[in-house]
Amino acid sequence: MLWGIGINKSMSGNPDLSQQSFFHIRSDGAFVGNEAARGPWSPDHCHAGPVTGLVARAAETEVGPEKMLTRLTIDMLRPMPLAGLRVAAETTRHTKTMATTRVTVHDLDDTLCATATTMHLVRRNLGPVPNVAVPPPQLEDAVIGPFPIGETRHNLGGFANHTEILYPKGVSFGPGPKAIWMRAPSLLSDEVQSPIQALCPLADCANGLSWNAPTTEMGFMNTDLTVQIHREPVSDWLASDSICHWQPSGIGMSQAVLYDTEGPVGAALQTLVLFPQS
Repeated sequence: MLWGIGINKSMSGNPDLSQQSFFHIRSDGAFVGNEAARGPWSPDHCHAGPVTGLVARAAETEVGPEKMLTRLTIDMLRPMPLAGLRVAAETTRHTKTMATTRVTVHDLDDTLCATATTMHLVRRNLGPVPNVAVPPPQLEDAVIGPFPIGETRHNLGGFANHTEILYPKGVSFGPGPKAIWMRAPSLLSDEVQSPIQALCPLADCANGLSWNAPTTEMGFMNTDLTVQIHREPVSDWLASDSICHWQPSGIGMSQAVLYDTEGPVGAALQTLVLFPQS
């Protein structure tokens, strides 16, 4: 999401547990954002995490279930209106082993808001293979806490109000690298989302979780998101262990390892644009 422009401290650590879906579909097929899809910096635009979930949905539908979505890169060209989005995917390559797609996101005026590419690989059953055991952040004694960014440019409910957050024991609510657990709403109320679609909202939060200074001091907007997945998540609670790197050039990067309750499932990278707040 394009985090970083915030003036109102309105986010709560007590989300709406009704878990309203992010979107509903109009009769013409456009996706209309519900309150849960609203981003923190504009009352009229989406958080990009749920939109990335729509991109994954379109790509997975285009390719089919035989291959697993293993990489998604989305370039965010402009804010994406809650009023409605059209998402379209086309296959750019398809072989026995792999498939690739190009996905576009347009608003209702047919303005291009985002472009994305995806990679899908065929699943095989190799049996046990050598691997490194990496435990996930601790969940058993994690505590409920506030969404890591507490400032918004509006007083309306949004993504943070519909997202459950748990902090592993000893993790600070303040600035710096951070591991958190998140459970977010589904994309659509009448459809079971795929595990990778469910991962996308969390993947887009890395810069908003591990900021180095609050949004009242520094803006840190991401212009893209790459999600790399090596295993499909199996739990509804998902974790991000993230860090932000900020440079005097005004350019930064966030990186995160993504987990389910069994261990790592992938990684997320964001390119950041930094700007001091006056």
